[in-house]
Amino acid sequence: MYKIAVIGDQDSVLGFKALGLEVHAAENVEQARRALHDLAHDNCAIIYLTEQLAAQMGAEIARYKDSLTPAIILIPGKEGSLGIGMANVKTAVERAVGADIL
Repeated sequence: MYKIAVIGDQDSVLGFKALGLEVHAAENVEQARRALHDLAHDNCAIIYLTEQLAAQMGAEIARYKDSLTPAIILIPGKEGSLGIGMANVKTAVERAVGADIL
């Protein structure tokens, strides 16, 4: 069975535990990298990752970009949005549709 997980600083991800998601608190990029790779190899279909950590993990995220699982979705952290997640959605829509419709 596939899982859904969240990686980020504790304040940003703790609320997702109440929804039944697997939560991995990572206070630095190295902890986030380890959690991402462990979850990718442990039947995790969707991984939510805070933008603040994702900004420093470009190579790791690119590694899973074209694979079927896991889908890595960027979410804002406690500091707010950096705009990276929305930019990724815009790029994906442009790839799928062939034009910028957003």
